[in-house]
Amino acid sequence: MEIVDRFLKYVSFDTQSSEESETTPSTDKQWALARYLEQELKDLGFEDVELDEHAYLYATLPANTTKKVPTIGFIAHMDTSPDCSGANVRPRIVENYDGGDIVLSEGIVSSPQKFPELLNHVGEDLIVTDGTTLLGADDKAGIAEIVSACVWLMEHPEVEHGNIRIAFNPDEEIGMGAHKFDVEKFGCDFAYTMDGSEVGEIEFENFNAASAKIAITGCSVHPGYAKGKMINAGRVATELVSLLPEQETPEHTEGYEGFFHLTAISGSCEKANLSFIIRDHDRQRFEERKNQMREVVEVINNKYGAGVAELELKDQYYNMREKVEPMMYIIDIAKEAIAQAGMTPKVRAIRGGTDGAQLSFRGLPCPNIFAGGINFHGPYEFCPVQSLERAMQTIINICRLAAQQL
Repeated sequence: MEIVDRFLKYVSFDTQSSEESETTPSTDKQWALARYLEQELKDLGFEDVELDEHAYLYATLPANTTKKVPTIGFIAHMDTSPDCSGANVRPRIVENYDGGDIVLSEGIVSSPQKFPELLNHVGEDLIVTDGTTLLGADDKAGIAEIVSACVWLMEHPEVEHGNIRIAFNPDEEIGMGAHKFDVEKFGCDFAYTMDGSEVGEIEFENFNAASAKIAITGCSVHPGYAKGKMINAGRVATELVSLLPEQETPEHTEGYEGFFHLTAISGSCEKANLSFIIRDHDRQRFEERKNQMREVVEVINNKYGAGVAELELKDQYYNMREKVEPMMYIIDIAKEAIAQAGMTPKVRAIRGGTDGAQLSFRGLPCPNIFAGGINFHGPYEFCPVQSLERAMQTIINICRLAAQQL
């Protein structure tokens, strides 16, 4: 199947992004997929194919109707998560999944006892990893679906549609995917990111998000003569973590509940560093969480001395709901498109964020639609073939419905 072959080709590229980088893209290896896609789009007959200096790729499928139809955008990101290796991905297809354990490789098993979502896909064909890397359906599934849907529309000129713009960007996984996205050049009335999970999902609410990096400077002296002198930065780091609410972490929250998430900690007696992400759907509670982080740092400095802990706090993105609500017809179109593809639309809040959140605040209303991958960011990630196909059909339906209704 064309869409499967396309997806499997894309996941062969290692496109892991990096939070430690100051460049865009954050890793040079993202260029390899960007250049491959650039040539593929040209070969397929897309127009206005442009790869800019930051590895943002834009292209157009021109309208085949003279009706006044809005220009719709579809967006997916090329990078994969820093949380798990994306190098040398070895996917395979488990045909007609029977509901049992899936042996990914020796000693590595994906089991419905641990991952009950597998049971939602009994009888389907699951693309899985070998248990040593992530798969990369987040978001190479989205790329495959967008390209395949546009190719289908090219081959079926009897289906009317307006101008369709597509864009593939780097660095979404580190919260930087939309920062250098050229909204004006993209030129869309509205857009959709194909970056969700289970089939049928539509998301136009997401976390408000911030990052917090804390550098702790200790005082290292000989431990035999340390009384009243030593400040052990490593121990201070663990003390700081203990000051945050124990139950307000990802492993203890769900739905609209926010959290503090310690993503990295390192250190010695002399120096220590902590990285957190802060998340909440409610804007007021989000601001309160940031203040909590400031207060925790202040407690440490009051105890050990000014400047022992230094906080760098940065907002990453905000809840797109307030920007999408005035244009709810774009959600209605997506719901109808999903229903016509044989699924039940499921409007859910994202416990995360997408590039669409930032783009919505930059003037491009951009809700998120399922891409079909499940268990993102780890070696137990999988993607049903049927989900790829349904997402592709949803894109086709959106383009057709917009031409009919608007």
